[in-house]
Amino acid sequence: MKIICIGRNYTDHIEELKNEKPSDPVVFIKPDTSVLLKKQPFFIPDFSDNIHHEVEILVKITKVGKHIDRKFAHKYYDQIGLGIDFTARDLQSSLREKGLPWEKSKSFDGSAVIGDWISKDVFSDCNNIAFHLEKNKEVVQKGNTKFMLWKIDELIEYVSKYFTLKIGDVIFTGTPAGVGAVQTDDTLTGFIGEQQLFSIRIK
Repeated sequence: MKIICIGRNYTDHIEELKNEKPSDPVVFIKPDTSVLLKKQPFFIPDFSDNIHHEVEILVKITKVGKHIDRKFAHKYYDQIGLGIDFTARDLQSSLREKGLPWEKSKSFDGSAVIGDWISKDVFSDCNNIAFHLEKNKEVVQKGNTKFMLWKIDELIEYVSKYFTLKIGDVIFTGTPAGVGAVQTDDTLTGFIGEQQLFSIRIK
């Protein structure tokens, strides 16, 4: 299992972090050790003082594929999920300034929350899925897949040019605006529509 993450896929998030709009999807990978175990809290690591939440729509791959054409991409997934890409923002900024890779700030143990899964058949259009994140019962991030720069099927086509997609692989499709720091004793709860898909305690 590998976790393929997409950065800068919502214009409002690009603007809030003052990043440049990319001409192609920004892709990075988290290892399977980054997955936060079910029902476990997220422990703030000692190497960062500024861990940010980034809520994202997830896609689980169900068929092996390489060089997948966009028009066939829908055949390679049948479930939609929600998760968090935890980011050590202070460490990421330092690494970027030095022109170094992001992995230490994005791919550390426990940095990938994967919530429950929903059949994609529930949705009339996977390019119009509303989702949001609550921190301590207050909405802090709201998004909709219709605002993605690259939609799910486009991402599958693009990613599969470079990486063979295997059964069980998960694609994190990018985060909307509203990312922010977490503190000890925060509770993060993620929703697609009104359905809760995860709840994480910060330690």
